[in-house]
Amino acid sequence: MFRSLRRALCAVAAALLIPLGAVAQTAHAADAPGAAVAADAGAGYWHTSGRQILDAAGQPVRIAGINWFGFETGNYVVHGLWSRDYKSMIDQMKSLGYNTIRIPYSDDIFKSTTVPNSIDFSSGKNADLQGLGSLQILDKLVAYAGQDGLKVILDRHRPDAGGQSALWYTSAVPESTWIANLKALAARYQGQDTVVGIDLHNEPHDPACWGCGDTATDWRLAAQRAGNAVLSVNSALLIFVEGVQSFNGVSGWWGGNLMGVAQYPVQLDVANRVVYSAHDYATSVAQQSWFSDPTFPANMPGIWDKYWGYIFKQNIAPVWVGEFGTTLASTVDQKWLAALVSYLRPTSTYGADSFHWTFWSWNPNSGDTGGILKDDWVTVDTVKDGYLASVKAPGFPSTGGGSGGGGGGGGGSTAACAAVYTVSSDWGGGFNAEVKVTNTGTSALSSWKVAWTWSGSQQITNMWNATYTQTGTTVTAVNAAHNGSVPAGGSASFGFGGAPGGGSVPSVSCAAS
Repeated sequence: MFRSLRRALCAVAAALLIPLGAVAQTAHAADAPGAAVAADAGAGYWHTSGRQILDAAGQPVRIAGINWFGFETGNYVVHGLWSRDYKSMIDQMKSLGYNTIRIPYSDDIFKSTTVPNSIDFSSGKNADLQGLGSLQILDKLVAYAGQDGLKVILDRHRPDAGGQSALWYTSAVPESTWIANLKALAARYQGQDTVVGIDLHNEPHDPACWGCGDTATDWRLAAQRAGNAVLSVNSALLIFVEGVQSFNGVSGWWGGNLMGVAQYPVQLDVANRVVYSAHDYATSVAQQSWFSDPTFPANMPGIWDKYWGYIFKQNIAPVWVGEFGTTLASTVDQKWLAALVSYLRPTSTYGADSFHWTFWSWNPNSGDTGGILKDDWVTVDTVKDGYLASVKAPGFPSTGGGSGGGGGGGGGSTAACAAVYTVSSDWGGGFNAEVKVTNTGTSALSSWKVAWTWSGSQQITNMWNATYTQTGTTVTAVNAAHNGSVPAGGSASFGFGGAPGGGSVPSVSCAAS
């Protein structure tokens, strides 16, 4: 896309809250038939087979994730840490059913003079990040994501924090630096299979070409050089290769044109490592001719087939839509997102035989798309998140402890739960709510615990079928003696009263044993 339009608005705006009773916050995506088996998929490093991505055991997986940006900006760290603890945000991503985090960075984070900033350490937040450099903080995020059962894709987004570049190099950051830093990341996470691959460069665009043969501008040749360099350090990583803007006179989104793959595929020294990546956006980013076609949105599958979908449909390689997003402010954008989600193939029907994706973005401060979180960095945009429900996919096995994460994470793949928070009545001065806990794992639970943080001043007044503690606006509820045991696929519920009413719907996390 036209990166200059996607500005990062670092000032945190006032939250736009939705009525508390309007929606129930779901904390788990619909799984494919046989999800008890699929939930175990994803262990180890991954490789490709035709259009699918397979785990170390040969089981197909689906990337269904979210972009969390900031390392590529002048903050030199993911955004939102000025507001929340990083672990709570990763927990929330997991609770919403995202299984992968794409983390953009710039080459500035490799400089010894770079100092991450805008991190809140008050009240114990982000305590284990204090005094660390950008790469050390990245270590912490990777380790905790792995403990939570999420995978990570590292995205070389920009040569420096100043802005996006058309080519993979600039006068200040030559190709040699780009490749050296890619190799450094591959070495840094050697043996940590939470990091499954690297997106070599974000959104190459004119004058970048595909297959033209000019080593100074041919992105396909550069991707081969960089991909082989990464694989020389860690041959188990996936190499994610984005498209360009133009091919044979046909132009599209920055990074979104993969038409050249048919004639000029990326060929690496290690087989079964290439995943092609497209970016696709709506009118809140920029206008394109297909949005004004009289047949829109029925014309969109043909557009996507032409630019990148054919690679999947012809079983050439997996395709990952690494970025797509919108403010949803216009009817056109709403129709576009609904059509794209349908094109990506619902998990319930196709399982992991589908397109892969990471939505742009987790952050609310993407100026022309907004995010899954609203401006308070806590409240979920349930409308936007709801569009993605049918293409979310099972999470992956936890790595257990990690060298960098600290603190508790997700448990193993067999003990897992999800929680749905529903308001049954709200009279302004108070409200009643119910939380339903579902065992999403493959074995019976002996106990469960759910937690949430209100964005307002709500306080629990009474609770039934669970016990609770409340510290500030954060509530933790633990099962009662009679409803802690939940069979696989079963559920338990508890209710409570609170005051005042009229607040926002919180995100709910669930832990089980």
